[in-house]
Amino acid sequence: MWALLFLIGAAAVSADLQDLAYDGQKVFRVFLQNDEQVGIIKSLASNMQVDFWKPDSVTLLKSKMQVDFRIEADKSAEVEDLLKESGMEYRVLIDNLQAALHAQLDNNARATGHSYEKYNDWETIAAWTANIAAQHPNLVSRSVIGETYEGRPMYLLKVGKSGANKAAIFIDCGFHAREWITPAFCQWFVKEAVETYGSDTVMTRLLNSLDFYVLPVLNIDGYVYTWTNERLWRKTRSKNAGTACIGTDPNRNFNAGWCTLGASKWACDSDYCGSAPESEKETKALADFIREHLSTIKAYLTIHSYSQLLLYPYSYSYKLPLNSDELDSIARTATKELASLYNTRYEYGPGATTIYPASGGSDDWAYDQGIKYSFTFELRDTGRYGFLLPESQIKPTSEETLLAVKYIASYVLDHLY
Repeated sequence: MWALLFLIGAAAVSADLQDLAYDGQKVFRVFLQNDEQVGIIKSLASNMQVDFWKPDSVTLLKSKMQVDFRIEADKSAEVEDLLKESGMEYRVLIDNLQAALHAQLDNNARATGHSYEKYNDWETIAAWTANIAAQHPNLVSRSVIGETYEGRPMYLLKVGKSGANKAAIFIDCGFHAREWITPAFCQWFVKEAVETYGSDTVMTRLLNSLDFYVLPVLNIDGYVYTWTNERLWRKTRSKNAGTACIGTDPNRNFNAGWCTLGASKWACDSDYCGSAPESEKETKALADFIREHLSTIKAYLTIHSYSQLLLYPYSYSYKLPLNSDELDSIARTATKELASLYNTRYEYGPGATTIYPASGGSDDWAYDQGIKYSFTFELRDTGRYGFLLPESQIKPTSEETLLAVKYIASYVLDHLY
């Protein structure tokens, strides 16, 4: 992808983040009406660098689909001419990506230290995991479930009142490095848990009866890279044999229909499935932890962005899970709860048909391990900002998502198995 030739310190990110790298780049939204138009975009992608935001890959393009993609500055006029000439329905979602990058950091409180209403770099998040556990020892403990390719510890927070053999819910964020809103939500969830325990009846009941395992960032190396080198990096940072192309898509790397539908065998692609299931140290650490705790983990929630969706299995197949009616009912009510605060509308349904087919995902894998309640959230927005959601939206996004998560957790608690 668009590797930069300079490094910056994470502390300077608000002022200097990749200052000229994205200047003039545009994000287009095209409405593909027929197979001919699909062919035109596929041809475009074969002739120049196209960063697909939605769907993740050129291979997923089909008729009657809305497609968001990013184009280099020096190609954007050529692309726009092509879209006009071919009569495609399109609009420019982001006219200048660099301006959107700076606008993303719109919380003026850019002082050093942790804040729940700004995007925190990895060092700040890591320190926060230690601090929140130290400040709330009766509710939070921290462990390390593995380390990343580049040797960073993967911190996991266990949130809940201590008790023997408690049922648990696993929540993870930060699978895809550029989806900054997701680690922000995981931090917010822990904050709300410790701050409202004892006053909020729902949260108090949940923490008394359940444990929440919260992994604030799975793809830590990729997340660090988005702060220092390339804001829109998606994959891990592992080296791939026989190629200079770096990284694997961690959400194509699980042993659930691995590398079949909606995943690439080519290491340079953004949806590369890896050399084998769990080839990535990060995905293996997550899978190992869940396997070791399968007797207690009753729900799995993985937080992604963007699209405003609540998905359940399957994504690697068009088959429906055995309890699809139940999952659909939970998703329907959870999205209503979410919309009750700011009227944010979410669609819901099985992954393959609601968004697009994708194999090797953690939600399908968790479900196939026997975790009956497995969901993927795709947080705000629907494309106006895409992966560059402004910090001013962290609070409302997290508040509304929390309502859905609390509903799902309450349902799970009432339907333990």
